[in-house]
Amino acid sequence: MKDGILTTIGNTPLVELSRLVAERNIRLFAKLEGFNPGGSIKDRTAYNILHHALQSGTIAPGTTIIESSSGNMGIGLAQVCAFLKLPFICVVDPKTTAQNVAILKAYHAMVDMVMEPDPATGEFLQARINRVQELLATIPNSWCPNQYANLFNPQAHHQTMQEILSELDNQLDYLFCAVSTFGTLRGCAEYLREQGVPAQVVAVDAVGSVIFGQAPQKRLIPGHGAARRPALFQPDIAAECIHVTDLDCVVGCHQLLLHEAILAGGSSGAVIAAFQQKLATIPDGATCVLILADRGERYLDTIYSEEWVSEHFGDVSHLWQSPESTCTPDTSALVEPFRH
Repeated sequence: MKDGILTTIGNTPLVELSRLVAERNIRLFAKLEGFNPGGSIKDRTAYNILHHALQSGTIAPGTTIIESSSGNMGIGLAQVCAFLKLPFICVVDPKTTAQNVAILKAYHAMVDMVMEPDPATGEFLQARINRVQELLATIPNSWCPNQYANLFNPQAHHQTMQEILSELDNQLDYLFCAVSTFGTLRGCAEYLREQGVPAQVVAVDAVGSVIFGQAPQKRLIPGHGAARRPALFQPDIAAECIHVTDLDCVVGCHQLLLHEAILAGGSSGAVIAAFQQKLATIPDGATCVLILADRGERYLDTIYSEEWVSEHFGDVSHLWQSPESTCTPDTSALVEPFRH
């Protein structure tokens, strides 16, 4: 019997995705992080950061937690703070979905929304971070977990990687992981190195994200990529980086749903798309793992909405409606005419 909801964080299912690679002699697995109680992999990060902050005396009962998030990390922190009876202020922006705001409020988090992007960068991320600093300066006994630089972020994912290796008897050749704060990928890669497992770590970034040096562009799909390079970034931690478009994410999500009946979030679609781009170069007999960061219910009004997809990309449903096709569709010609 579990003692409290936080004890259910982690030990998420690792399931084989045989239908996505039916024509290849490859073993493909998905780590389903949406099975965490708050619905995403960020539950691990939120719990690990706050647990160590409490243990070290950095925070105490009554400390107000303040963090910038537009989605999963905020919800993860909201749940942990609700259980630990810690006040929580989540700084969001207008791109945060109404559903995510509603979830935050359901956990009794205080939602502080910045309405204008940072004038220097034109990005909401920096505006949110600036607002966190303002609140910290004015609210006594307050503290920011700083998910973008806190080393307990990647440390949380040593456990994620341990769970994966345990189920596969350390037999792993490729790990695909979306990047944003860089915590998940860095933590998993660190653990692989510590254990001497020579798996190739493939970072999955968004076109328009600056993490791996691309020029910034506007992006539609939250959950992967970043408008500024996180402090946790290490350039040599991944064997390679594959960039995917917003449309790639949409197509990947629908293909995952069509073939495997898994309703997953936007960054999971990105990981599916990156795996398909890489598939031709993966040798027979390889074992691959995809980290699917969250569930798809929070994307019903976007990725899984026919109206939203049509508004931004046109009629693209043919890209995922063929059950026999497991190749990567060419979406490049369809992106630019509908990019807003």
